[in-house]
Amino acid sequence: MVLITGATGLVGGHLLWHLLQKNEKVIALKRVTSNLTSLKSIFCFYTENPEEVLSKIEWRVADINDITSLQQAIEGVSEIYHCAAIVSLGKGGTELMDTNVSGTRNMVELALMNNIKKFCFVSSIAACGFSSDKTLIDEQTPWADNEHKTLYALSKYNAEQEVWKGIRQGLKAVIVNPGVILGYSGNESGSSLIFSQVRKGLMFYTLGGSGYVDVRDVVRAMLQLMESDVKSERFILVGENLSNKDIICLMADGFHKPRPRINVSRGLLLTVGFIAEMIGVLFRFNPLIDRSFARSATNRSYYSAQKIIKVFDFKFTPIAQCIGDVCRYMLCIKK
Repeated sequence: MVLITGATGLVGGHLLWHLLQKNEKVIALKRVTSNLTSLKSIFCFYTENPEEVLSKIEWRVADINDITSLQQAIEGVSEIYHCAAIVSLGKGGTELMDTNVSGTRNMVELALMNNIKKFCFVSSIAACGFSSDKTLIDEQTPWADNEHKTLYALSKYNAEQEVWKGIRQGLKAVIVNPGVILGYSGNESGSSLIFSQVRKGLMFYTLGGSGYVDVRDVVRAMLQLMESDVKSERFILVGENLSNKDIICLMADGFHKPRPRINVSRGLLLTVGFIAEMIGVLFRFNPLIDRSFARSATNRSYYSAQKIIKVFDFKFTPIAQCIGDVCRYMLCIKK
């Protein structure tokens, strides 16, 4: 039996759909407070009868930071896809580290205790190294904890270290490092928020850039890795390296909206971030934009996915096609 954490998220939801198409016995974790609305929306992206597929899922209630509930949920499981994580470009907080690092540590320890046959961990390109000379970052680029690395990046890097620790103790595991994941999620968080903002009409952009990937490619790579003999390896999953402006323009075209025209400079974003931080301290809340977010939004780092391409002759979906598919679907369901 296969177990998925983070099953109601973007990657977990699309992975769940594809596993169910393979007639797999799938167990998905959810918390008591979990809302399945977004998962149903993801399934609607593929079928007009989502309820039929949803009924095939065996749900188990557990929290990845609660060992007792996890121990019960993992019973009878042979493979684990660990997708659960909090994504944040800002400073985040203790919940970010607890979920991404401690939660991963719990999953790894339980996988070892229960002799799980194979374990797939969804990390991020944020956990990869940093290149100061504009060369493509790959799986071997050394990690550097500098101003370009957010707390989220540190959390994913530390989470990877927990998986590597498990590997040294005998865990058969693979790690994927997706770029910015694009796809339909049914909510307005992560990259899906960008789709929603562009659809409303977004005239601003920053000069940053990154590696992007279709969520369907992430899922396909995970399935291939788990079905293969590959273990103790990490793979960057990036379909294309594009600027932030490129991405927003593709979305604007998809929604038949004007392309962005106004560049928001790094200096202006840093100033706004600093002011937001001060207000946050004063009124005791975490601002959506802070200096960490500003540095991330204006940073340009590009990545190489040659390793997964060579090992599996992997073909990535063009980002223009990915964005076009999402935009057409969103226009269709909102009419």
